[in-house]
Order: sequence, then C-alpha cells, then structure tokens
Amino acid sequence: MAFLRFVTLRRDPDSGVDAGVFRLAHELLEGGTIEEPQLAVLSEALAWFDVNLKKPERFNRTSSKGFYRRKTGGIAWFRDSATECLSQMYALKGVLEAHGHVVEVIREQRVGYVVYEDDLQVVAEPFADTQTAGW
Repeated sequence: MAFLRFVTLRRDPDSGVDAGVFRLAHELLEGGTIEEPQLAVLSEALAWFDVNLKKPERFNRTSSKGFYRRKTGGIAWFRDSATECLSQMYALKGVLEAHGHVVEVIREQRVGYVVYEDDLQVVAEPFADTQTAGW
C-alpha cells in the first residue's frame, strides 16, 4: 500500500514539513478573490471533506500528560485506496494551481510511526528517511 500527500511551498510551524493544502484552500475561499466556476469546485470539495473525512484525534505519539499542548510531529497521508478523497484533492490542487500556488503530490510507502488511522487516511510521525517535501 502506498500513501499520498498533497503539499504546498509553505512550512507547517508545528511539524516542520511542507504544509498540506487544506489551510491554503480555506484561505483562498475566505479571501473572496476566487470566481465561478472555481469557487464552486473549491466549496464543494471542502464541504465534501467536512462530511466524509474524519478529523484525526491525535497528531503525536506521546500519551503523557499535556500531550495536546505539544507541537504536533505527525502529518496526514491519504491511503492510495481512498479514491474519492484523492479525486477531491486533485480538484483542490487544480484550483490552487490556477491561482498561482504550487502543489506537489508525494507518494510514500513508509510514512513513519502511525499515531492515527482510519479507512481513508493515516497520521504518522515521519521516519528520518520519509519523504515529506515535494521539491
């Protein structure tokens, strides 16, 4: 099984790796500069994820007291079998790229120490040799 991650040129301050697309997509949506039909694509994809993708409960391995206050080392990956998620992500990728943002798709076999998983995704703290950037 392979895992896929859609990343931008931004750095995530907590994990220290290239940030995913959701924050950037929400910023574009809230910025009011996007027009139809891309507004519809962006809105529908984000709404689909709100309904169909569980929000991980954890992003770090530790279970010690106060774990929720610690920086999160885990990053989220889609399973390659999550075809509808991937389809929606490619829709987001297209809209973001049409607005001048670079989005790279990373494919990895070994994502790291898994701290959360469901049928569509895993969150893992990456191994030292896990690819976390697209460039």
